[in-house]
Amino acid sequence: MRTRIKNVDFFEVTHPISKPIADSTHNINEIAFVVARIELESGITGDGCLVRLSYSPNAIKGALQDIKEMVKGLHAYETGKLIQIHNSASEYFGTVGLQHWALGIVNIAMWDAWAKSLEQPIWKLFGVHYNKIPAYGSGGWLSYNLNELLDEVGGYVKKGFRAVKIKVGSPDIGVDLERIAKVREKIGPHLKIMMDANQGMDLSSAIQLANRVKKYDIGWFEEPLSHSDFAGYKTLRSKCDISLAMGEREFDTIALRELIAREAIDLWQPDIVRLGGVEGWRDSAAFAEAHRIPVLPHYYKEYDVALLCTIKNPCGCETFDWVDGLIDHPIKIANGYAFPHETPGWGFEFLDDKLIPIKY
Repeated sequence: MRTRIKNVDFFEVTHPISKPIADSTHNINEIAFVVARIELESGITGDGCLVRLSYSPNAIKGALQDIKEMVKGLHAYETGKLIQIHNSASEYFGTVGLQHWALGIVNIAMWDAWAKSLEQPIWKLFGVHYNKIPAYGSGGWLSYNLNELLDEVGGYVKKGFRAVKIKVGSPDIGVDLERIAKVREKIGPHLKIMMDANQGMDLSSAIQLANRVKKYDIGWFEEPLSHSDFAGYKTLRSKCDISLAMGEREFDTIALRELIAREAIDLWQPDIVRLGGVEGWRDSAAFAEAHRIPVLPHYYKEYDVALLCTIKNPCGCETFDWVDGLIDHPIKIANGYAFPHETPGWGFEFLDDKLIPIKY
C-alpha cells in the first residue's frame, strides 16, 4: 500500500443560519468549519474538520500553515509520530490552543485515510463494545424566544430523540426556570432534559439553579462554572444532587485529573479536536473509565459515535445537524440512537462543491 502523505489542503465551508444564536458567553454570527483533506500516494484521501464558528479565522489559518509541512511525507498510520513532531515544534509557544486544534484536524484526516487504506470503518480498528450510541438533541439557545425553543425541542421529539439539552445562564434565573418548565411541559415526563451554562454562571447562582430545577428531573448540568474553577465544582457538587458534566474546553487530561481528585465531576466531555485527535480522545476516555466516569463527548458526532462504540463507558453523543448538508453521508440517527458508519474511514466526505480553498 502506498500510504505516504503526498499533500494536504485546507478548506472552509459554512452552514447557513437565518440569524445569530447565543449562549451565556458567546454570540455566534456564523457556523463555519475548516476541513483538512490529505491525499496519499495511492490517491486515497482523508478528511478531518473543526468547527470554528465565527472566531479567529486568521489565527487558525496560521496554525494550519505551520502543521502542513510537518505532515507531508509521513505515512497515514504515523499519527503518533506526527504528535511527537508537532509537540516538539510547538513547545515554545505552547502545545495547547489553536496549535492543538491544527494537530487534531490533521490527525482525524490521517485516521480517515489509513482506515480507508485498510478498507475498514474506524470503529472496527479498535475493540468494539457497542454498535449504537444514545443520542440527544442539542441547542436551546438563549437567543431563542419561547416559541423558537419549544419548536426546536418538539422537533427533536418528533425525530425520536429521548433527550434534549438547552442553554441556561440567563442574567435572570427566573428566565432559565421558565424555559426549563416550558420544555418539560412540552416533551412530557419521560424524556430527559439537560442544561448547559457554557461557563456563564457564578457559584452562588449555579447552586441556586441546580436546587430549584430538581422537580424537572434534570439529567446533568454542563459547564456551570469556569472550566478552571476546580474548587467551585467541588463545592457545587457537594451542595446539589445533579450530575456535573465538564471537559469540552480541555486540551489534555489535567482538568479531568483535578476534578476526579476533588470528587467534582460526574461526566467527562472530551472534544476530539482540542485534544489533538483520536489518541488524545481515547487516552482521556481511558482515564475516565479507570475512575468510573462515563464519557459524553462535545459536538463532533461524526467522529464521536464511532469512537464511543469502542469504549466501555459511553454515556451518549451530542447532535447538531450543522454538517449534514455539507457531507455525502450524514450519520444515521433513529429511535434515539446514533449508528456508526459501516463504510471505510469515518464513513463520509465533505462535498467538493461546498468547499472553498483557504488562501494564504
